[in-house]
Amino acid sequence: MKRSILSALALLLALSPSAFAERKKVVAYVPNWINLAEFSKGIEYDKVTHLNIAFENPVDDTGEMSFNSRNAELIKRAKAAKVKILVSIGGGAASGNEELKARYEKLMGPELRKQFAEKLVAYLEKHRFDGIDVDIEGPSITANYSGFMDELASLVKAKKLLLTAALSKGYGGDRVPDATLAHLDFLNIMAYDATGSWDPDRHGQHSSLEFAQSSLKYWTGRGVPKEKAILGLPFYGYGFGPAFRQGGYAYADVLALHPDGDKLDQVGETIWHNSIPTIQAKSKLVMEDDFGGVMIWSLNQDVPGEKSLLRAVNGVLNPPRK
Repeated sequence: MKRSILSALALLLALSPSAFAERKKVVAYVPNWINLAEFSKGIEYDKVTHLNIAFENPVDDTGEMSFNSRNAELIKRAKAAKVKILVSIGGGAASGNEELKARYEKLMGPELRKQFAEKLVAYLEKHRFDGIDVDIEGPSITANYSGFMDELASLVKAKKLLLTAALSKGYGGDRVPDATLAHLDFLNIMAYDATGSWDPDRHGQHSSLEFAQSSLKYWTGRGVPKEKAILGLPFYGYGFGPAFRQGGYAYADVLALHPDGDKLDQVGETIWHNSIPTIQAKSKLVMEDDFGGVMIWSLNQDVPGEKSLLRAVNGVLNPPRK
């Protein structure tokens, strides 16, 4: 009996090896400054594997963490759908707000990092998170970053929770030691923002396919295994010239202004973003070169229906079986 079962499994694997392959990760950030209670009702949970709530941060110098009450509904729905839910700490404010930046520097320092890491793990357990995503970027990545991550990793792993990070090669990621990267369950690679509203004279694509390829090559060259390399996809773009505006355009905004924006990366005068063909090309890159999956910033910037970028990703990473 045992031999016949093994033979049958071997035959199935030979006929369809992909049937036994691990599903590619689709990690989607969801900001908690929107109406999460309402937004969480419309998420296509079958098309994502992980959701990162962005952001929660320490409210004082002892490391007590904020918790937005709107998070609770998304946590509940993600759990029901068997989707991993993480809290993301840091974000742009942690590198742009001087008070918060100084707070992180103090909490990640030798005197407080153990206490801070313990508070974070207790926070994860209290709110039923499956793990933590560390989105400390740019000038906030200092000499204290690696020691803090060492401490956090030991405590998180002991509780069998996930530890991930969001990093960009050009915005502080080069200061993260290779040994720190080894602690991560996976790395969310921010392969976007090569230009943007902070540099209005440098027109062009902020997140090209070539930029994605070079970002993946950089991080795997640093020792990140392919299966832990998660390619970041922007669900937004930037305007230049007459279309310039601070902060850019959500994909939904692009389509509202230019209905053909689902097919074209460059629209109007002039918005650059990632259209469906570019998102599909990046998703194919992940599939063909066997990287771990994709990350989305951010899910609320998508549109429902046939022009959805999430659906375009899913069509490549998780195509319907024939």
